[in-house]
Amino acid sequence: MKDNQTENKVVTLASLGWSIRRIARELHISRERVRRVVASNSEKRDTTGDLPIRQKTDRVSKLDPYKSYIGDLLERYPDITGQRVIEHLQEKGFDGGKTIVRDYLKAIREVGSKTPVRMVETLPGQRAAHDWSEYYIQFTSREPGDLTRVTFFGYILGYSRRQYVSVVEDKKQDTLFRELIAAFIYMDGVPREIKSDNQKACVYRWEPGNPVYNDKYLAFASWYRFTPQTITPGNPTENLKVERPFHYLKKSFLNARKFKDIEDLKHQLHQWLSEVNDTRIHGTTKRRPIDLFAEEHPYLQALPKNHYDTSHVAHLVVNQESCVQWKGYLYVVPQKYIYEVCPVRITEKEVIVYSSDGKQLAVHPLAQSGQKGRYVGVHQKMGKKPELPVSDIISRLESFAPDMAKYIDQLKQHKPHSWGAHLRRLLALKINYHTEDIMMAVNRAQEFNVYDAGDIEGFLKNNSESRYSTRLSIKPRNNNHYNEY
Repeated sequence: MKDNQTENKVVTLASLGWSIRRIARELHISRERVRRVVASNSEKRDTTGDLPIRQKTDRVSKLDPYKSYIGDLLERYPDITGQRVIEHLQEKGFDGGKTIVRDYLKAIREVGSKTPVRMVETLPGQRAAHDWSEYYIQFTSREPGDLTRVTFFGYILGYSRRQYVSVVEDKKQDTLFRELIAAFIYMDGVPREIKSDNQKACVYRWEPGNPVYNDKYLAFASWYRFTPQTITPGNPTENLKVERPFHYLKKSFLNARKFKDIEDLKHQLHQWLSEVNDTRIHGTTKRRPIDLFAEEHPYLQALPKNHYDTSHVAHLVVNQESCVQWKGYLYVVPQKYIYEVCPVRITEKEVIVYSSDGKQLAVHPLAQSGQKGRYVGVHQKMGKKPELPVSDIISRLESFAPDMAKYIDQLKQHKPHSWGAHLRRLLALKINYHTEDIMMAVNRAQEFNVYDAGDIEGFLKNNSESRYSTRLSIKPRNNNHYNEY
């Protein structure tokens, strides 16, 4: 079984110059395994381009739809008890357990300091820390009182106190990875250790005395050869080196400064980092961060030739308009893949669509929020496009399950003049429903001698969950010609 934590120790010790024999003795593993891990890590960092796409099933928590509401409750009532939060959630329809709510509240509540705090100093290149912070900002382009919540990502080197700060859209793991990579590039190197808080993007949970790190975060750490660290639950002061700079950000940058919009904020932030934050006299070190950084930089690890792949992969259905839909925009795909489930890689700049066997089908620029027009890519008028051949429709339906072939034969017998229309509508159900659910409905229809695609669709609407929060319309074209089949 793959042990990401052991692999991380292997690559970090190897980067320190430890021999294969010494690492094997220290970690109680074979020398051959040490060689294999080091060789694999080096090959990925130095030669790998795009990573292969793997099927993935996301685990959804019952609490996810209510986290924003919990945040609003805590903002209005900072001292609200966990029981009252649970009662509010139950009024909103939450039917999950109490433990998941209390664990989430424990993770996000701020804990006040009750004991004296001592700052721990580190060696050059040894450690960095990262965190998030949110502020409500009045943009001059908006009406007075119309505040905008802005999330900042902060990263700081422990020795020099040099910072990287950016504005982000969310606190997701992919965003964390992108910003850490940007910070590594900004500092032109990677420290030996990086400390975070106990956010789920980094730490799954704590077992007696030890954190259980997120597998993807461990893989990311191994890629850049740093050892992940986290703060002890209930001791947020352990991360003061990144918490205090946020206080300075608020006092020196956000205070008494005007911003037209988010782009103006980003522009001024970039200037402030280099012209003010880098060149100020730090309160603890009594030196300028940029001067101490000149001493620290030689101790940072070099960047790999290829950075970690932070793109998001989704499996989307090509709809009846020969497009995949992502965040309200339609990206054109070759027509022969209508109703097929295609892997889609979404990067910061592009949407890349692949066939089920990994062939690249289309590459489009990622639509920007507020962009006019729903379609991205060359989109021909649908009236001029030929329909899918009925043989292709039958072949795709039969690929659902062996039982489908028998149902198709029976449907032809019961609907001799319109079976083509029913098959086409049956295939179009893939836009909204999973194959397993469609087959469940088909088997039930066969059991009760029902041979109408509309009845099958009605059964799915009442008994199955849609792929999307709102169902997409299914409107097969050229209905007048179906009876020609």
